[in-house]
Amino acid sequence: METFGKVAVTIFIVVIMRWAWKVVNMVWLKPKKLEKWLRNEGYKGNSYKFPLGDMREVATMIKEGRSKPSPITHDITSYALPFDHHIITKYGEKSFIWVGPNPRMYVTDPELIKEILSRPNEFQKQHPEPFRDSIIGGLLVSEGHKWTKHRKIINPAFNLQNLKIMFSAIRSSCSDMVHKLELLIGGTDYTEVDVWPYIDNLAGEVISRTAFGSNYKEGEKIFRIQRDQVDLLFQMLSILYLPGRRFIPTRANKKFKQNCEELHTLLKGIIDKKKKAIETGECSCDDLLGILLESNSKEIEENGVGMSMEDVIEECKLFYIAGSDTTSSLIVWTMVCLGLHKEWQVLAREEIQKVFGNRELDFEGLKNLKVLTMILYEALRLYPPVVMMERATVKETKLGNMMIPPGMQLALAMIQIHHDRDIWGEDANEFKPERFSDGMLNATKGKGSSPYFPFSSGPRICIGQNFALTEAKTAITMILQSFSFELSPSYKHSPFPVFTLPPQFGAHLILRNIT
Repeated sequence: METFGKVAVTIFIVVIMRWAWKVVNMVWLKPKKLEKWLRNEGYKGNSYKFPLGDMREVATMIKEGRSKPSPITHDITSYALPFDHHIITKYGEKSFIWVGPNPRMYVTDPELIKEILSRPNEFQKQHPEPFRDSIIGGLLVSEGHKWTKHRKIINPAFNLQNLKIMFSAIRSSCSDMVHKLELLIGGTDYTEVDVWPYIDNLAGEVISRTAFGSNYKEGEKIFRIQRDQVDLLFQMLSILYLPGRRFIPTRANKKFKQNCEELHTLLKGIIDKKKKAIETGECSCDDLLGILLESNSKEIEENGVGMSMEDVIEECKLFYIAGSDTTSSLIVWTMVCLGLHKEWQVLAREEIQKVFGNRELDFEGLKNLKVLTMILYEALRLYPPVVMMERATVKETKLGNMMIPPGMQLALAMIQIHHDRDIWGEDANEFKPERFSDGMLNATKGKGSSPYFPFSSGPRICIGQNFALTEAKTAITMILQSFSFELSPSYKHSPFPVFTLPPQFGAHLILRNIT
């Protein structure tokens, strides 16, 4: 027994020492090693501070930024990413920040970003990433074989033929929104409206109808929960990257966990209901979920393995937040830009009248709206739905003339590049859709298309970009057919990123009925 006791104590000590070594390595030795490499490569940043790095300062700047509006300007980088802008301004483009014990180096060269995005197996999504993983899952965060399989299963849902089928639902939802705005004006000449809730609801209704064959009311709870989750994450931002954060018994943590369970139950119910309806022949597979389930069944029949129920739930979460937030962001900032630059409203409205006249919008006709396409491209440049992307190395990896060590995070500074005067010219912070008159390739000052990537690029380019652009074109076209508009005196400019780039203080416009 005495020998057994000594062995047990020895094992316990060894386990504790191994655990302690891992912790020390994670929170001190590895960060200091990576910091040394960064400084040897000419990168500058704050010294590492145990255990949160720069996160306390990040949280403070974000809290301050969210509390007040920005000047009305398209030069939004310092407002949208206050801490990142502060670090890059202080240390230069070759700089880095500390996300907890992990350094994150900025990549601002468009060609290097293009290379990173074209090599997704070597430069992967950061795992784990608490902010992202708490809300978004599915295809967006999958890697390797799982991503390849899921992309294959989901691809049919977003092909051109199915987009044409779903167009009537998109058009119907846009028509409903326009009608609600018309009722607000009534018999008056004009009215002031915060259009953001209407656009946000429009995007929610479109994804509910096209993804789940339901109306917005059925998806309302899902949107409420996801919005609540985002607010809770901001409340926990200063501890979000702390190891074991989810076990800290704060009120926000407890509420977040409850919301996760409720969201899972709601989505599982929608999926089960859809599967039963398909099996009994009560509905066809003409929405995103139905097409996904049909494609998944085919994959299982052919290869024996497809998506699990949990996988499908994660993809549905992604449908909701990515499918709605990206598009609503594009539509609202396009309206803000057109409210500031009314001459482009006139040009777009003239083109819409020429293409459609008095007939109903159709899918094919949208392709002929060249001016509106230029306007949307410029809005995406100035106000990209995702302002920055992150990647990480899983092993020593060559990039340009550097050999980057494993475990290094890379911040792909999209919004910095979209506003770079060296790429776009001295008018980089001005709304000038004419820069896209000869297409994306010729919009930059001889730099090609690599500096423009609002939907990412490479093999992992956004699967829903055509869906988003179709919805945005339809919505803006129908709005311009019915209204002229300008910014209200009460408008507060507030492009502050969450997952996408919503206007945190709304979008107050003066609407005038022109029909």
